[in-house]
Amino acid sequence: MTPTPPPPVEAVLFDLDGTLVQTRIASWTVFSTINDRFGLGVDGPEQYFDLFRGNVYDSIAKLCRDEAHAAEVKNAFLTLLREEYDPPLVPGVADVVRRLAGHCTLAVMSSNAMQVMRRVLTGNDLAYCFAHVFGGDVAPDKRTAMRTFLADAANSYGRRCSADYDEGGRLQTPDLTSTVLVTDTAGDVRDAVEVGIRAVGVAWGMHSPDELLAAGAEFVALWPQEITAHLLGDAAALPPGGACAVPAGGTAPACATPPRTGSAREPSDDAGAPVRDASAGGGDCGCGCGGDPLRAPLSSAARVRRDRRRTAAAGLTPAAGVAGTAPGSGSVPLAEAPPGPPGPAAGQELLDAVRRVVRG
Repeated sequence: MTPTPPPPVEAVLFDLDGTLVQTRIASWTVFSTINDRFGLGVDGPEQYFDLFRGNVYDSIAKLCRDEAHAAEVKNAFLTLLREEYDPPLVPGVADVVRRLAGHCTLAVMSSNAMQVMRRVLTGNDLAYCFAHVFGGDVAPDKRTAMRTFLADAANSYGRRCSADYDEGGRLQTPDLTSTVLVTDTAGDVRDAVEVGIRAVGVAWGMHSPDELLAAGAEFVALWPQEITAHLLGDAAALPPGGACAVPAGGTAPACATPPRTGSAREPSDDAGAPVRDASAGGGDCGCGCGGDPLRAPLSSAARVRRDRRRTAAAGLTPAAGVAGTAPGSGSVPLAEAPPGPPGPAAGQELLDAVRRVVRG
């Protein structure tokens, strides 16, 4: 009898250290300083990695004299992580994140500090691919973070690698069977199993594939690309769309959405960056369609907001195109509104001027 395939994935929760970033050297380098300072008795990296078979802070606490000593060690560890920890991204994982962001609500859950997570995600241009981030200084453990995520009704709104949440896209409904934790440690896998969600392991982190499977992982990826293949199936072959398609310093594919015409100024997205039409070439419209007009309705919220701003600005445009003042504000100038499409008279005047220039 053929086993029933799991339901489509709606949410993917990533561990940070050892899953998204390379941590074996970077993390041990920081912890070894704490180990020496407080005399914790951890002899080397492998013994340190064993601490992650459960919650790392619970494991560290067992090495301490009492609760006060454990709290002091945790605080010192987090402080040093904030100051010195800046590991490189796992090769290939950025593309995995961008592909998944177009399909799922993404979150990061880590025992690391929020400041570290911000540094890593912004430094690799991935911050806006994630809708939620839970650090060790805001959630006591990953079980709590998972339950907090699942209990939040707003987890239906993902981020598509841009600052705004996807209000206009397909409403997602993450639940126990459609939420997956991706991690490199057996302790995280056991936490996911306890909460009731699915778990996928990665082979490049702290614990071996056998350990991850024994803890309850449904699958262990040997390469980052296997994560998308396992979670998305055939959809993993589709290119990332919209803002998710723009790599660091790269260029989005031209958008197939019909270009706006008659505008003398490029519209901008919520971050103020220019949003080009397909007619301009080499750019994405910012609507999230990724060059496919059939996907445009999935990410229409940003376009709606831009249209509302243009409409509001048009109502404030002073006569004769001269910047005016805000009503009842004395001499506070109003920002010049974006010019709208030229009227028939203006269009004819421009055409006549061009003809005069051509005739010399």
